[in-house]
Amino acid sequence: QVQLVESGGGLVQAGGSLRLSCATSGNIFSINTRAWYRQAPGKQRELVAHIISGGSTNYADSVKGRFTISRDNAKNTVYLQMSSLKPEDTAVYYCNAHIAGYSRVYSDYWGQGTQVTVSS
Repeated sequence: QVQLVESGGGLVQAGGSLRLSCATSGNIFSINTRAWYRQAPGKQRELVAHIISGGSTNYADSVKGRFTISRDNAKNTVYLQMSSLKPEDTAVYYCNAHIAGYSRVYSDYWGQGTQVTVSS
């Protein structure tokens, strides 16, 4: 069994910063892509940023230059540093990972989500 546990969400004023963390544990042989998604009320879940095992990153246009995704492979943890936050960044943020267990079969896993609220 694999678990993804997010932390670091909260309430912040516009222009402020937050850092989200997502720790992964359990039956893990290999982790490929790590990603952060978000879902605002009444909207579809959208990809915010992802990072592949080689370190390449990709960002949604709406967060480029403000958010940074990084990973600590030794700790099986991925981070999302969010700066210059805007009220439109308000959403539940979800951690996602593409993981192979000891069976060597890759599957997608999700965290429970962490609320980020940016006040104007």
